[in-house]
Amino acid sequence: MGELNSAAIGTKPHFAILDGLRGVAALAIVLFHFMEWVYTDPSGNFIAHGFLAVDFFFCLSGFVIGYAYDDRIRQLGLASFFRLRLIRLHPLVILGSVIGLLGFLFDPFAAQPELSARANLLLTFVCSICLIPLPIMKERAFNLFSLNAPAWSLFWEYMANIIYAFVLYRISRRYLSLLVVLAAAVLCWISYRTGNLLGGWAGSNFWDGGARIAYSFLAGLFIYRANWIVTSRLGFIGMTGLLILAFLMPFTSWNWLTEPIIVLVYFPVLIVAGAGATLSSELKKLCVFLG
Repeated sequence: MGELNSAAIGTKPHFAILDGLRGVAALAIVLFHFMEWVYTDPSGNFIAHGFLAVDFFFCLSGFVIGYAYDDRIRQLGLASFFRLRLIRLHPLVILGSVIGLLGFLFDPFAAQPELSARANLLLTFVCSICLIPLPIMKERAFNLFSLNAPAWSLFWEYMANIIYAFVLYRISRRYLSLLVVLAAAVLCWISYRTGNLLGGWAGSNFWDGGARIAYSFLAGLFIYRANWIVTSRLGFIGMTGLLILAFLMPFTSWNWLTEPIIVLVYFPVLIVAGAGATLSSELKKLCVFLG
């Protein structure tokens, strides 16, 4: 997801608070998935909207990619751009796939030995390390990546990076704003149709993930190009509190409305405020660690 890679950004100033918020969001989504096992009814889950951390990641990614590459991708070249992105993103894709395969085969609580002989297990593993969606395993709820379920968001991150390199970095802010509006409309329609913004991870809701990253990535990129950075004294603690509020939002029948509001408005505002928030020296190391 969106990362503040000093090697890629070079000598540009570092948004340490955004790094820290990325870590907080990552912890929130891990907690959300754990609590899913504890509370099968989402309305009982105190962090029922932790999954929206993915949309925050996407928005942060758009901001950071624009910040890191907008003014140098032409000089850098597409080959170098994609090489840098692969170096940054793909090692964990491979590691996650290997761990997922080992867990599938040997976990005494989840292993299903009779499935290991399936011819498509090797195909599933190869597709997983190559980040090719293959939602064929019923035992894994037809995840796009059955051995490494969280990789679905990285798949869409890759798609956004490819489109950025070939199209988005070339277009003006005016056309970018039109794309943001169009993507917002699609996201609202997805939310109304399905009742929430939880999709994107399985074959049955594949294109929901495309809608989620389309808006958030474009919005983050637009924030950077519009230079919407507002100086504030909220600091890391204040920004963390505001971010966590989104994840603690109750799970209700109004999700189709409340979730788009969070994604369309609240998260971009947090990026704007976080990029300009002051950071005390005592918390800088914590933010870097969380990032």
